[in-house]
Amino acid sequence: MTDIAITRTTSPKQTPPDESLSFGKVFTDHMFLMNYEEGKGWHDPRIVPYAPFTLDPACCVLHYGQGIFDGLKAFRGRDGQVRIFRGPDHAQRLNRSAHYLCIPELDPALVEESFRALVEVDERWVPSLAGTSLYIRPTVIATETFLGVHPSHSYLYFVILCPVGAYYKEGMNPVRILASDQHVRAVKGGLGAAKTMANYAASLYGAEEAQKAGYTQVLWLDAVEHKYLDEVGTMNIMMRIGDEIVTPALNGAILDGITRRSTLTLLRDWGYRVSERPVSIDEVTAAAKAGTLEMWGTGTAAVISPVGELGYKGERYVINGGVTGALTQKLYDTIIGIQYGTSNDPYGWAKPVRRG
Repeated sequence: MTDIAITRTTSPKQTPPDESLSFGKVFTDHMFLMNYEEGKGWHDPRIVPYAPFTLDPACCVLHYGQGIFDGLKAFRGRDGQVRIFRGPDHAQRLNRSAHYLCIPELDPALVEESFRALVEVDERWVPSLAGTSLYIRPTVIATETFLGVHPSHSYLYFVILCPVGAYYKEGMNPVRILASDQHVRAVKGGLGAAKTMANYAASLYGAEEAQKAGYTQVLWLDAVEHKYLDEVGTMNIMMRIGDEIVTPALNGAILDGITRRSTLTLLRDWGYRVSERPVSIDEVTAAAKAGTLEMWGTGTAAVISPVGELGYKGERYVINGGVTGALTQKLYDTIIGIQYGTSNDPYGWAKPVRRG
């Protein structure tokens, strides 16, 4: 394993009370940095005090958006142990995103170690209150200075941390989502399967319209027929229709969510009939009308988020009576139990930060 140089801050900040935490507002004392130069490769891994970057105005990422990121969490259990949830899987997904953006891949073991080492340095920032965690944001940006459309020859990999509370103000209460047939997030053959800045920029306008209409998020439909479900702005979508668990298949326009994977593993191990297939919005609204639909989102930020209402073409469909379904609650409780170390972890998903 490559040695990581550590320079600790001489001015540590005060950690906020756990009860005050929202999402993505407060950042810890340190960050991880590593550089790439063509001919030299990735080099100089280091942990330094958290501080602003200096970027040239002609920096590639500012003009052409060549950048990627990922997101995962560390949890403090009742036993005091801090665990990172599915770090290796997030490291691998970061590299898949890098491939889409023509960014040189990183050593997955070093990426995983960057998570562990940085969390260990800033371990005092990991909150203890139920429902809180330490969010880990690894990012790669193109740093070469030029104007012209081609991949950069230099990059910066960095990791920052922030203690967080619930992603949605509703918490575990059902959210309202709007299926949009007017706006498009991603198309097959594009960047939909990569966790890149461009995908989130493309979602902003539609999300703003949905929020003005009283919805929490947009349920994006496919970009060609505007008929089949893709994903929600910050999470994959999943549902129970009768006795079948259904989620859209990974088709190149949908992010391969780590929580999605975890949920599918649990459901299959529990004996449910699980299908990854195209799901039409008409099938979903018909099930809602018939009272045979339970719907939830899966994602790192919110973990499992029940959907209580779906809007589509001016109609509002109440799902599962507007309350959290039993299966949704079971999935949430099981994953949270593994993350906090209060339940058995037969998959080895939650890894302690401290070695030994």
